[in-house]
Amino acid sequence: MEVRWDVFLIIAGCALVTFLPRVLPLMVLSRMELPEWGVRWLHYVPISVMAALVGQDLFLHEGKLAPLLTNVELMAAIPTFLVAIWTRSLLGTVVVGMASIMVLRYLFSIL
Repeated sequence: MEVRWDVFLIIAGCALVTFLPRVLPLMVLSRMELPEWGVRWLHYVPISVMAALVGQDLFLHEGKLAPLLTNVELMAAIPTFLVAIWTRSLLGTVVVGMASIMVLRYLFSIL
């Protein structure tokens, strides 16, 4: 089997570009003591990233703002969000979200 050096270098470069931004901050921050406000601030990063990822799917359809009455994902997100707030259960939230999207997609497909 012949090694294509151009493909190998591209894969190695992608691995390096992916690896360095994750490892360097970890190495630097592991030796430092972060202030209390910085630690508090870092607790909001995961939910902010998740909101940014999910928000696009909920509100946009094909790059345009989707109307509420035809936006199945947004309608399914409403009961899912309420269950998440009310129960604080990941399993319950996922089950309600999956059930909501299944029922709504079925209803919209027969209409």
